[in-house]
Amino acid sequence: MEILGLDIGGSGIKGAPVNIETGQLTAERFRIPTPTPTKPESVANTVQEIVDHFKWTGPIGCGFPTVVNNGKCMTKSNIHKSWVGVQIDQLFSDKTGLPVTVINDADAAGLAEMTFGAGKNKKGLVVTVTIGTGLGTGVFYNGILIPNFELGRTYYKNGEIIEYFAADSARQKENLTYIEWGKRFNKFLKHTVRIISPDLFILGGGASKKMDKFEDQITIDVPVIAAENKNEAGIIGAAVAAYLKEKS
Repeated sequence: MEILGLDIGGSGIKGAPVNIETGQLTAERFRIPTPTPTKPESVANTVQEIVDHFKWTGPIGCGFPTVVNNGKCMTKSNIHKSWVGVQIDQLFSDKTGLPVTVINDADAAGLAEMTFGAGKNKKGLVVTVTIGTGLGTGVFYNGILIPNFELGRTYYKNGEIIEYFAADSARQKENLTYIEWGKRFNKFLKHTVRIISPDLFILGGGASKKMDKFEDQITIDVPVIAAENKNEAGIIGAAVAAYLKEKS
């Protein structure tokens, strides 16, 4: 079975059909720059372009960069404020004429990792962290997603949102070495352990490819491993979410 997976980000909207049994993309990923401003109608038009590109006629899964509750956008995060309160799945379904499932983008990336990657068959409380512009987190208990755990949005001791201090964007913006930044990221992990006591962290996103440069700075007692799904994780996980909804 194939499902079209979409990953909506601040700079690009990406999509590809996914074989839901293997987690493999069955066609080359197609990307369109995210329209500016990032308003609902313009993003829906871009989703339609991707559907047309693949001549797609089946179910669609979509990862979206806000808190998503039953397909509705609950926060504006880094997109246009007009999204708040929009029933995203209905908007995209009305535009494409196809069934659409929408979940948080970090949850989608985590689903890919738990289904086809380093988290497969892992039990207990697992936290996947997508390290990039922010710190996107997916939380799973015995492989089941607990949605919308925005741990990167918790507050650091100075009252600042912790991802502004510890995401990869902070490393780049402040020109930190991986050792300097790794100490910051370790503080985020320690903060998370204090709150929810997970059994495992799985690190994804761009910085996870350089894990050898900062892993010595990680001092928590919880195991920390690198993700296996890289750039396609959001697409794959979005397709998994649509499959799980179809199956339920």
